[in-house]
Amino acid sequence: MTKLALDDFSPRPQLVRRETRIERPRFPVIDAHNHLGPDFGGGWDTKPVSQLIDTLDRAGVRCYVDLDGGWGEDILDARLKKFKEPHPDRFICFGSPGWKHWADDGAQFGEKAAKGFRAQVARGAQGLKIWKNFGLHVKDHTGALAKVDDPSLAPLWETAGELGVPVLIHVADPVAFFDPLDATNERWDELHAHPDWQFPSPPFPSFMSIMDAFANLVRRHKQTTFIGAHAACYAENLGWVDTLMDECPNLLIDFSARISELGRQPFTAKKLLTKHKHRVLFGTDSGPSIPMYQTYYRFLETEDEYFDYNPLGPPTQGRWQIYGLALGDEVLKPIYYDNAARLFKLPQ
Repeated sequence: MTKLALDDFSPRPQLVRRETRIERPRFPVIDAHNHLGPDFGGGWDTKPVSQLIDTLDRAGVRCYVDLDGGWGEDILDARLKKFKEPHPDRFICFGSPGWKHWADDGAQFGEKAAKGFRAQVARGAQGLKIWKNFGLHVKDHTGALAKVDDPSLAPLWETAGELGVPVLIHVADPVAFFDPLDATNERWDELHAHPDWQFPSPPFPSFMSIMDAFANLVRRHKQTTFIGAHAACYAENLGWVDTLMDECPNLLIDFSARISELGRQPFTAKKLLTKHKHRVLFGTDSGPSIPMYQTYYRFLETEDEYFDYNPLGPPTQGRWQIYGLALGDEVLKPIYYDNAARLFKLPQ
């Protein structure tokens, strides 16, 4: 028998199944987790805004949250000037902490980061974005890897709570990224394509140590609204997510870049999204892509079975297909629009 390289294996399903095309969502959409910068959002900061708005209009997206505001005045102010100021109800811009200043600011970093974020909000930022380097790469003033629940950062989280703006936080990554890269790793293809996404322990912390610290952080700051990005960073274990949401009313989640995970456990995913329908935000994390939006709508609205979660090419996050959730209107409307509108004080 001739051996076939895994890269060349691309089976064509013979399963006869329904294929529903959803061109526009059942309700208007707020994309609460996305980007406009060159790395993740397609570089829309250098393209005409009118072209972007046309794309969003065709996709049924009424408001778009850009998480690429960064730290300091230059990037954030440029985004606010180009997107937010001329189109105040169409765009939301987040700021971020300047982790690189921790070494110079020393033990006072938490206070100074809080002051810096307060200034970002005064200029127009409507949220704080914490990237996944926090917990994996960010070091404190002693040179040690910073822990997600480091108590010295309390002023930053408390400031977000005081100002009434959310903290969208991404820690860790898919569980398989922390596993050995061998024949049992279900993300083998993805990790070979992106070897810098591997976080073996050691030298990195274990996956659960990061997640436990994240849970501690959310519990400790009950007056601060946290958005757990990517299904609270643990889409492989929705029972864990559900328990933490029950315990912490200040925790919301989005499911950006995780329909690949939710769609292979449709019964559990539907129960979670239905139970917490007022604390789930829509997001894609894939830039303003009409094909991707339509795939998300198909996932949320239909009973379609065994279909690609990546409309732009072969599956990128695992060699499986997904199933639609067929959510009812009473779940779709808050997830698509109402929850984020309430959070960002947009017209209902």
